[in-house]
Amino acid sequence: MVSNIGLVVLISTECSLHQPMYLLFCNMSINDVFGASTIIPRILSDVFIPMSQRLMSYNECVIQAFCAHFHAGIAHAVLIIMAFDRYMAICKPLHYAAIMTHRMVLGLSVWAWSISFLLVGSSSASVVILNPFCDNASLFKLSCENILINHVYGLGITVVILGSSLCSVMLTYLRIAMVCLRSKNKALNSKALQTCATHLAAYAILLFSGCIIIILHRFPHLSDHGKLASIIIHVVPPAMNAIIYGLQIKAVREKIIIIFKRATPGKVK
Repeated sequence: MVSNIGLVVLISTECSLHQPMYLLFCNMSINDVFGASTIIPRILSDVFIPMSQRLMSYNECVIQAFCAHFHAGIAHAVLIIMAFDRYMAICKPLHYAAIMTHRMVLGLSVWAWSISFLLVGSSSASVVILNPFCDNASLFKLSCENILINHVYGLGITVVILGSSLCSVMLTYLRIAMVCLRSKNKALNSKALQTCATHLAAYAILLFSGCIIIILHRFPHLSDHGKLASIIIHVVPPAMNAIIYGLQIKAVREKIIIIFKRATPGKVK
């Protein structure tokens, strides 16, 4: 929480960082703060409550399930936009400033949050939850009605979100790789690879964490592993994103160096 909020504050206050790539970082950090704050506090509070008293109303459970899926949907949408931003910066550098304006970034950000809200909102499920927090899969298992439509729609939305993000990222980076291979500018290629590596690392962490949860939900005898995986997705990716993207920004690294120098005044000349 401290790392992500600090990153947002730094980008907001530093005029030199008011660029498309850094503004997209803000989207990611804000979403990570949102996702963690809707899940982690409740889990931490339940640790100190006896199992028999860990109760949550149905409405609260549905809201938490919506927030959990909304967070995942936004993460994939923002990563798609970030892949497009890197594609424009590396493959179309002369058109980058004209296309990736502040207005374009704002529009893409609104699109990411809006489309996730619509897709996830329409898939929320219409009681003992075995998962550490509420999600649609847990609610479906408790239903006494025929939920075939819910399953089909939920699986369809999952395929659309994961498929579109995976295809977009793969096609974008294949195009970037082709441009880098044809380019003779080693400095440009090195910078491109460094920037793309951070994005791919964050995407790989998110994709792996999400797929593990989806798979483990299909195996009830692995419920304990599923509980751990469902918590990890709301802890590891938000923490890693702040580190990966934070260290990528020169201004952040400079701030960190200043803090360390202040902590060791004897070594500062």
